[in-house]
Parts: sequence; structure tokens; C-alpha cells
Amino acid sequence: MSDLDHRGGVKEANLVVRHLKLEGITAENKQIIIDEIDQIIGIDSVSYDDETSTLNVAYDATHCNLDGIEEHIEAHGAELSHGWWTRFKEGYYKYVDQNVKDNDENEPVPRNSLPKALPGSKKH
Repeated sequence: MSDLDHRGGVKEANLVVRHLKLEGITAENKQIIIDEIDQIIGIDSVSYDDETSTLNVAYDATHCNLDGIEEHIEAHGAELSHGWWTRFKEGYYKYVDQNVKDNDENEPVPRNSLPKALPGSKKH
């Protein structure tokens, strides 16, 4: 895939996919939550699986983060599951999101150029 296969502003290198088990989802708030999250800048896709009560979200971690997504979920009476596995994944997801954002801010080192003199070598 390339950046052209995603929504505008979403880079393939910064794309993350998250699976969040939710509690408190009703027929009334499910579509509202999905629609609101879908409007966030940096979201590539969002869907909800009724069988597993799981929200599936793909987004560019440099433009949005899990905290912002959780705010939209909680604003409509739902929340992340309180199970240990969901809480563990939430912490890991936030850690990875921050690393993606931090690494995007760093300038990449050119790979095809060598320094003029290698450390420890004598200049000729």
C-alpha cells in the first residue's frame, strides 16, 4: 500500500490499527460514536464489531491519539472495557503512539552518504 491508498493526511509509515473492547454501547450511541470518530483528522477507518463489542480504528498517530478517541466514546455514555487485557493494550497503544509521534519529528539520517573521515582513520 502507499499513502495514496489512505485518506488525505494519513501516511502509511505512521498508520496504526487499534482494537478497543467497549462497554456501554447501545443502538442509539453506536452510530453517533462511529460518525464522530470518523470525522477526526487523521482517522483512516473506523468500524464496530457487534459480536465482540470491539471498535476497530486505523489512524495516523502523528495527527490524532487514543486519548482523543476515548473522549468521543465517553462523551456518549460508553467507555473502554475495564478488563485487564483491554487496559494492558491501552497502555501499550499509547506508548507506541507516542513513539510514532516522536520519531516523526526527528530528521532521518541519509543512508547513502558516508562521513568525510571515519572515526579512527588517518586523513590522507
